[in-house]
Amino acid sequence: MAKPAQKAASPTASKPAPKPAAKSAAKPAAKPKARGKSVESDEDFALRSLQMVHEENKRFDASDEQLLQFYEQMLLIRRFEEKAGQLYGLGLIGGFCHLYIGQEAVAVGLQSALTEGLDSVITGYRDHGHMLAYGIDPNVIMAELTGRQAGISKGKGGSMHMFSTEHKFYGGHGIVGAQVSLGGGLALAHKYREDGGLCLAYFGDGAANQGQVYETFNMAALWKLPIVFVIENNGYAMGTAVKRSSAETEFYRRGTAFRIPGMDVNGMDVLEVRAAAEIAFAHVREGKGPVLMELNTYRYRGHSMSDPAKYRTREEVQDQREHNDPIERIKKELAERGKTEDEIKAIDKAIRARVAQAADFAENSPEPDPAELYTDVLVESY
Repeated sequence: MAKPAQKAASPTASKPAPKPAAKSAAKPAAKPKARGKSVESDEDFALRSLQMVHEENKRFDASDEQLLQFYEQMLLIRRFEEKAGQLYGLGLIGGFCHLYIGQEAVAVGLQSALTEGLDSVITGYRDHGHMLAYGIDPNVIMAELTGRQAGISKGKGGSMHMFSTEHKFYGGHGIVGAQVSLGGGLALAHKYREDGGLCLAYFGDGAANQGQVYETFNMAALWKLPIVFVIENNGYAMGTAVKRSSAETEFYRRGTAFRIPGMDVNGMDVLEVRAAAEIAFAHVREGKGPVLMELNTYRYRGHSMSDPAKYRTREEVQDQREHNDPIERIKKELAERGKTEDEIKAIDKAIRARVAQAADFAENSPEPDPAELYTDVLVESY
């Protein structure tokens, strides 16, 4: 192939090149900021990383009482979800049902650091564990799962749409990623009212690629909203490994473009989760804007009860159960602090009985009256 013809010489081509300016010992002038840009320097932003603070002391120094409470809460979620799986198999729970088994340390570690009656929580459709971690009565949660009038949403929400304004728990949302935008609205309400509260907005690794998530990041950072974005990264979303679906698999970095500090946390260790929560919540309460937390966790069951989870091996799941289970980790620590095997067994027995009582309550509760179809459709007053 012939080379392209050379360009005609410029009339000034024969002039000697100008001599380089003499080097100055003085520092170069600072790069001027474009109009409208933030005056916060890159150096200031680099120092905002909360991960360094987290690395200094990764585990919460829990008292014996706190450790026992964490264990009991996680065990309650585990046994409740196991029972829900059984009721689903018997046909007493219809529709979708997404179990939280394996992820208990996330909800318990984070929500134990919230201020009761002040802070708000919003999550996706894997919501039973979050409600139990909030201390909501297992009876009304199980009744909701089974579609009974006594359910927390009067039996009309089911597994994915639980709600309690009394506890500032705003769902339970079936549209992937939609709760993040709503969480931004809750955070804006906290700021508008100047009540000192924050919003904890959960979403998964699958929802992390939704556009509305990044729109909310941008607004939350711009307005310095009191919100903690929590990515519960269980590795598989609905059934696709993160490495196959996400270009950036270190999700805690996702807020960097919006100047939101990120934290990388072991979501299988309730004490590490609680320690990270203390740091993140303090940052937000000081008016410094949002934080993005990636909680690396693992669900033992499929995405939902209808998912056979053939995208991973049984050996992988068993390895997680044997070496990384959040409940077994705390159980071991309780034993090291003097709890006997009989005492730990007694706790499990009591929790199993409590869950069985919740299931009996649900099964013996009446279904909603057909007229309930026409209630709570429109807001009657503001």
